[in-house]
Amino acid sequence: MAVVVVESPAKAKTINKYLGSDYTVLASFGHVRDLPAKDGSVDPEHDFDMKWEVASDSKKHIKAITDALKDDDELILATDPDREGEAISWHLEQALASKLTKKKVSRVTFNAITKAAITEAMQHPRQVDTALVEAYLARRALDYLVGFNLSPVLWRKLPGAKSAGRVQSVCLRLIVEREMEIEAFKAREYWTVTAELSTPRGQTYTARLTVLGGKKLEKFDLATATDAEIAVHAVTSRDLTVKSVEAKPASRNPYPPFMTSTLQQEASRKFGMGAKACMSAAQRLYEAGYITYMRTDGIDMAPEAVMAARDAIKTRFGEKYVPSSPRMYKNKAKNAQEAHECIRPTDMNLGPEKLKVADDQWKLYDLIWKRTLASQMAAAVMERTTVDVGSKDGEVELRATGQVVTFDGFLKIYDQGRDDDEGDDGARLPQIMQGEEAKKGQITPDQHFTQPPPRYTEATLVKKMEELGIGRPSTYASIVTTIQDRGYVRKDKNRLIPEDTGRLVTAFLTNYFRRYVEYDFTADLEDQLDDISAGDRPYKEVLARFWRDFSAALGETAELRIGEVLEKIDEVLGPHLYPPRADGGDPRACPTCGAGRLHLKTARSGGAFIGCGNYPECRYTRPLSAPSDEDGANLDGKILGEDGGEQITLRIGRFGPYVQKGEATTEAPKPPRASLPKGWSPESIDLERAQMLLSLPREIGIHPEDGALVEAGIGRYGPYVKHNSTYANLPEVDEVFTIGMNRAIEVLAQKAARGPGRGAAAKPLKELGEHPDGGPVQVMPGRYGPYVKWGKINATLPKDVEPEAITLEEALPLIEAKASKGGKKKAPAKAAKATKAAPKKAAAKKPAAKKAAPKKAAAKKTAAD
Repeated sequence: MAVVVVESPAKAKTINKYLGSDYTVLASFGHVRDLPAKDGSVDPEHDFDMKWEVASDSKKHIKAITDALKDDDELILATDPDREGEAISWHLEQALASKLTKKKVSRVTFNAITKAAITEAMQHPRQVDTALVEAYLARRALDYLVGFNLSPVLWRKLPGAKSAGRVQSVCLRLIVEREMEIEAFKAREYWTVTAELSTPRGQTYTARLTVLGGKKLEKFDLATATDAEIAVHAVTSRDLTVKSVEAKPASRNPYPPFMTSTLQQEASRKFGMGAKACMSAAQRLYEAGYITYMRTDGIDMAPEAVMAARDAIKTRFGEKYVPSSPRMYKNKAKNAQEAHECIRPTDMNLGPEKLKVADDQWKLYDLIWKRTLASQMAAAVMERTTVDVGSKDGEVELRATGQVVTFDGFLKIYDQGRDDDEGDDGARLPQIMQGEEAKKGQITPDQHFTQPPPRYTEATLVKKMEELGIGRPSTYASIVTTIQDRGYVRKDKNRLIPEDTGRLVTAFLTNYFRRYVEYDFTADLEDQLDDISAGDRPYKEVLARFWRDFSAALGETAELRIGEVLEKIDEVLGPHLYPPRADGGDPRACPTCGAGRLHLKTARSGGAFIGCGNYPECRYTRPLSAPSDEDGANLDGKILGEDGGEQITLRIGRFGPYVQKGEATTEAPKPPRASLPKGWSPESIDLERAQMLLSLPREIGIHPEDGALVEAGIGRYGPYVKHNSTYANLPEVDEVFTIGMNRAIEVLAQKAARGPGRGAAAKPLKELGEHPDGGPVQVMPGRYGPYVKWGKINATLPKDVEPEAITLEEALPLIEAKASKGGKKKAPAKAAKATKAAPKKAAAKKPAAKKAAPKKAAAKKTAAD
């Protein structure tokens, strides 16, 4: 029998069904070796020697493969068909080298986990591709050299910064620069005039003014309300007739099938699904055999798949939806060696209505299936109509446009979502005849302002990275996730917004390591990696050239002092930190003392803030994200009124706005203060609201059961009610000031039912099932958010994962990762006995092929950025 090794147990299980009893299929659980996170793992002084070590969790997987090979003479490496998959096979071959003497070792790849694809692959074995492995080694070494050498520079020179990465920092720069464009944007006013017109038959349509005074109107010609009123009068005072009606046939061809980047973009547009969540769902669909490999630059489709798609289209929609000849799409991948097929269903006849999978997988499969079939469907046919209406004297002219779809073609099944900069196609027009009268209805002037460029979504960010040539299919998801996990970027309503720390890191890197965050340089390095994978460039030559210049840049920062760095960043971020004042005054002048100038300063706890240069005489501080207008900037120190003879003021501190009663004195160095809760703007605060905040916590009354006081307040984790040591969150801040005893008891009772409280056992939010090693896996509520629990292992859920939606398959890698961080995994007591007995049983009897691999979820492949 031959031993076949794949990455994940889910994939092993599917493959095992097709191979039969002649094969033992095992899982490596992702990479089995990695570079230790310590100095010297990549050694530039010794020809970039890389020191690999087998991960502690991987040793048991290596042993399982070794045990299986004792009685088998052949090892078949069947990991994924990309650089990362090739690298996993290479690592396995290296780790098992001493056990492979006189063993036959081969490598097979398949683009889909189907019986036909696997059978075909087994008939064409090869050796591990050296060029692909070297491309992986080069990328891994580059990412290590940048991350391991640049991150410590950030820690020393820029307090609060967490890390830097070869591609993540370039991606962060995109987001920061877009935000700065938005902040620097000055809106410009302009007006348009539209008229409701009707035909002699009473059908209405809308037309926009395009000619005034015999001249074509440009966008900003109607700059004011007065200009617009003059234009309205010009239209109102004239009779209008239809001057021309022009109808042109048009067609829309379908979109090509998905590759990695376009799938991520469309999943984001249509479902708000992040790149990481998209790839996780796609991975599960691939391992179950429903779709082809999901990390690809390719958009071409296998000939047999094209014919299957055409047959499915004919069966479902009729012959007129099938074009006369198959549609061909050209691959985007530069290296044909890596030009995998597009992402498509493995069975075109398996419609989404027949698929029984988790909701996120179902939505993604539905998208892939529709896009694939649509890519082979007939074009949509439409008629675009332009109607010009004007006065006899030629002084005014209006235009109406619209379209009619005469044959829906591929639109029958699929239309792509739109990004911010994509326009509309226009509405349908009634029948309009040239020369007929256009009766005027309401004529409306509309005010507009030019809009700043939109913030990136994950979809538009991936699209931009792809356009610039930054990153590759396997890296997009990890890059976008990393900059959010580092706290450099936050996602709000699906938009990516840079945090202040992200701005500081970008400012530092663009000033001291500018070349390494340039878009062209990063894209050129990706091209060099592609050359390596094609066998056209030695990988150590690329590493040597990069390290020579990068190490010199590192050396230039050795003598930099934090003060110098802050001064430079203060200068670079000046337009953001100190916006112009409406009165023309110095934007850096301290609003409290008037004499000091504002500067960027660092906090002991990490991070930075704006403070007065006259410290300690003047203690004015505020966060980096200052109010953008003059009124907002002057809110600090605003007197709201008096209470008991003491002034209540609004202050802007380094941690945000707050209200304060009185001033600090020797007797009372800390006067009463209260931070503004989330959602309360400084502009909205008056004396009454300030007094409400300063009066917290608010006494609600005595609990009827034990006579203890029940209070409401606002804490670190938001609004709450409190009874003894029990805190229960409230959904809205305003409820703190209105909640009565009945409602408070209800909220506290709900908290007690949910758990967890000290001394009270928490109830699971969801039961996921049994762990492969025994014991239940549950989703639990926690003080810092929901987590997955197995035995004594608690693994926090990622921010973008809903506790109700997570499956056992998704939870297992989280448990595995947590266990590896905390040392040896502790199984529940029940499982422990079975686990101890397992090795003896395995030694006595060779594992049968049908038993597949261990059932743990695959350690996800993560590409370094």
